[in-house]
Amino acid sequence: MNELGRLIAHRIALTGPIAVSDFMSEALGHPRLGYYRRAAPLGAAGDFITAPEISQMFGELLGAWLAERWQAMESPDLVRLVELGPGRGSLMADALRATQAVPGFHAALDLHFVEINRGLRAAQQAALPTFKPTWHERLETVPAGPTLLIANEFFDALPVRQFEKTGRGWAERMVGVSDDGKALIFALAPGVTPFSSLLPDAKEGAQAELCEAGCALAAAIGARVRQHGGWALIIDYGYNRGHGASLQAVRSHRGAGILDHPGETDLSAHVDFSSLAASAGARTFGPVGQGEFLRRLGILQRADALKARATSEQRLTIDRALQRLIAADQMGTLFRVLAVGDDTSAAPTGFSDAL
Repeated sequence: MNELGRLIAHRIALTGPIAVSDFMSEALGHPRLGYYRRAAPLGAAGDFITAPEISQMFGELLGAWLAERWQAMESPDLVRLVELGPGRGSLMADALRATQAVPGFHAALDLHFVEINRGLRAAQQAALPTFKPTWHERLETVPAGPTLLIANEFFDALPVRQFEKTGRGWAERMVGVSDDGKALIFALAPGVTPFSSLLPDAKEGAQAELCEAGCALAAAIGARVRQHGGWALIIDYGYNRGHGASLQAVRSHRGAGILDHPGETDLSAHVDFSSLAASAGARTFGPVGQGEFLRRLGILQRADALKARATSEQRLTIDRALQRLIAADQMGTLFRVLAVGDDTSAAPTGFSDAL
């Protein structure tokens, strides 16, 4: 066991087995040893690569979407531009470069990043040298006001509870310690979980997940845009409605044991978009597949424009990136896009062939 594993085991020895969500909270967010506090997870040398790192087209098109939403809000003089988990700042840098010619847009922006990794904060500042973002540990400290918000691959890292259907009913999956005290292990709680009313009717042996933190964050986003105006775009891998156990661990781009080396391994779970939409309590559009969404925003035309000025090798790179973002067997279908917005703006582009 590594240091964080020993700390978690000590907690379990004192208080008893903990929920999977509690284990995830410690493994990802421990103040000193948590994965997102200390790791540099992005890129070929890290544990995963996100869409903004694949191609500039991704951030450029999202920037255009944000600028159009600002105009749909009647171009307020001040708007909080918020990104949850901005990585190295690539998405926002591309978005702002692509929108610099939109009259009045940049002058209205008040940029805020929700980021707990100090090293990534430095990278974000370096990617946006002409902007002065304000950093936050959580969304609640971002000042009130009209808001444009992006969350790309953020909700998948929020802690989930896991459950298994037994002969008695739904039981929660817990994390305990092996008899010899040398390893963290999974075990089922002995009784029926009080979350049963939120879980589907299923056969014995079925598994399910609930993300309380994701639903709470969606509710906070919905409340913000309802009260002050604005729009949010949530992009992640997941399902339109419900799913079984999906929690996974990745280290150096390969699968790893969920309980092995906590704090040194990325943990994530598929997002249930129906739960987010229901929790938002605001107007929602989607979810639609990322490929469909990007096509409607014009990614094919943008790729053609980039290739017109590119070398043969660069054109091949652009085509490969395009397919990775939109192809059904890559990110195009598994990744979904959900918009949450106020009641006064016109419907957003990207979610209907009619728009």
